[in-house]
Amino acid sequence: MGGRFVILSAGMGAGHHAVAGELAHRLTGRGHRVATLDVLDLLPAGTGAALRGFYATTIRYAPALYEAIYRAYFVPRPPAGPGRPHPGTDTSPVVAPAARELQRRLAGERPDAVLTTFHLAAQVTGRLRGAGALRCPSIVVVTDFAVHRQWLHPANDLHLCPTRQTAADVGRLGGRAAEAVGPVVPAAFHAPPDPARTAVFARRFAALAPGRTPVLLSSGAWGVASHLARTAALLRDGGYLPVVMCGRSRSLRRRLGRVPGTVALGWVADVPALLAAAGALVENAAGQTAVQALAAGVPVVTHRPIPGHGAAGARRMAAAGLSGLADGPDDLLRTLAELTRDGPLRQARIAAGRALFRADAADAVIAAVRPAGTAFPSVAGYRPPGCTGR
Repeated sequence: MGGRFVILSAGMGAGHHAVAGELAHRLTGRGHRVATLDVLDLLPAGTGAALRGFYATTIRYAPALYEAIYRAYFVPRPPAGPGRPHPGTDTSPVVAPAARELQRRLAGERPDAVLTTFHLAAQVTGRLRGAGALRCPSIVVVTDFAVHRQWLHPANDLHLCPTRQTAADVGRLGGRAAEAVGPVVPAAFHAPPDPARTAVFARRFAALAPGRTPVLLSSGAWGVASHLARTAALLRDGGYLPVVMCGRSRSLRRRLGRVPGTVALGWVADVPALLAAAGALVENAAGQTAVQALAAGVPVVTHRPIPGHGAAGARRMAAAGLSGLADGPDDLLRTLAELTRDGPLRQARIAAGRALFRADAADAVIAAVRPAGTAFPSVAGYRPPGCTGR
């Protein structure tokens, strides 16, 4: 019989749920049982929805306020020392009630591990683990390239990180064990593109703008971006076909649909095929769309990043050699000119992106919780192409 795992995610955009869903898929494919919970649902009635709404509103309409909040409550502090609390110790008033509710829901259950894909969830499990109320390992799956202090809690057992730099930051900032496994994305992004599915997008783009290279513009699940219409027009005037991924924002799709020479898409189900039909991705948050592009071999450029974690993650992603960080319109066009033609920079970025996926997070989870000298049943599992494992 396989193990039992609980995954704590959060409905903040779509990225955290996407990672949780892929982890659940890999673990169940190996014969394990998985339950997934939204940490926002563990809060008192209405609190989770209020937090989600406040975050979406500040990101969209008050970015300066969100940047101030990020600097005050998220930017890492120096490691703990005499007279200083641990940098990951959280005093947020929402952690305690969420921890109590999680403890209630786990009563009588014996999970082999609790996994978290959102920073508030990491604080919740760390609180329970530190109090002795959670007897199994707590494993944090870090989804940001830039580790902020809400990801850290001194009682969590293991951090699975997207890059070696991220894992090193976890240790430097006082977190417990950290391992670089790479981002968690579905196998479809690693596989060779399906010609028939890719052709659906390619034919559409070629009919609209013959001879122009399609460049994707990503705005996340909520359709949040700064001056996106201006960026689309810049790319159009630069000789590209801007293809805007508007997420679930109908208003953004309507606005971008009025920009001449622009393709405005709603929610896209077949993102691997869309990426395969594009020459590059311009994004603004160093989030799931960016790592999906890296897995698919599509060069990534960050332009006008959203404040806080978006800008911090973009800087770390660029510093790792995985993407470009365009400072302005001219820089964006210069970078795209290099990345959309076959040459040394494009090939280096593609190679760096694919090399990022060095291990399987599910393997790391199983190895962390498997009792010494025993093993869960051997079940064929997922492994990205080129993944060397642990």
